Amino acid sequence: MINLPKLLHIHTKQNCGFTLIELLVGIVLAGLVVTPLMNFMLNILATQRQEEAKANTDQELQSTINYITQDLRQAIYIYDADGLNNNSNNISPGIRNQIPPLAPAPGCDNEANCTPVLVFWKREFKPEAFSRCTSESIDCVTNTQLDDTFVYSLVAYYLVASADSTNSTTARIARFQINDGVKDPRNSNNYTEPPHDGFQFFNLRVPGATLKDKMNRWQKANEDYTNSVATLVDFIDTSVNTKQNCPDNTQQVPAVASGFYACVDSTNTTAQVHLRGNAIARIRNDATCDRASVYCPTVSVQIQGRGLLSRN
Repeated sequence: MINLPKLLHIHTKQNCGFTLIELLVGIVLAGLVVTPLMNFMLNILATQRQEEAKANTDQELQSTINYITQDLRQAIYIYDADGLNNNSNNISPGIRNQIPPLAPAPGCDNEANCTPVLVFWKREFKPEAFSRCTSESIDCVTNTQLDDTFVYSLVAYYLVASADSTNSTTARIARFQINDGVKDPRNSNNYTEPPHDGFQFFNLRVPGATLKDKMNRWQKANEDYTNSVATLVDFIDTSVNTKQNCPDNTQQVPAVASGFYACVDSTNTTAQVHLRGNAIARIRNDATCDRASVYCPTVSVQIQGRGLLSRN
């Protein structure tokens, strides 16, 4: 006869589990295996994050340089360092105190944080801006056909140091634009679309031996700017590069280069534009940028504007 209590006792004794020493050995062995795997996975995730940051920075820099290129190709005059470093009341005048930040605009009112780099006039296409009719007849009132036109605009690109929590701790590129209005063809004293606040058309009849002399005498209208200096791209490198890389016939703006500077030839309406991003700043704040690093990508382009103006 089977002794059931004895059988149960034997079964229980054979399945009493691991001893404390066996558990400790198992934990140590598991740690030796899992720890390298965890470090490996963390390294993979960190590398993936860095590569994503670099890819995003590369893409944004290329989009920005393409946007600036398209914008600058319409330029009829580009201000060099002489025009941007001098005030209008200087013996050698400039427009420094006529544009933001010295003439404040929303988003750019501090000279220490907002530096003009590219400032130019362009002739901008305005589709279907006004009616073809030149009278107040019934036919004209019911006529919905509109004509295209062109207006002149003053455009400025800035290197802006971040001063708020909505942007990174690096710098960003911002854009400012004011347009002339569209005049009513039936009455040249009226506008179908008014000019922006502060806009004043440049005057080529002012004194000056060259076109540059005349354009450097431009002054804004006697009213405050209301158009904002709007951010175009963030995570621009702020490390300083004192080396002058510009050709002899151009002027570097600003004088000390960082992640956004230009080499401007006002006479020939050309500009070399240089951008350098900081992908590491997307991952951690206050990250410095090694200019030789792949995580500090650069893009450059040389652009020829329209250059339609003459000093007469």
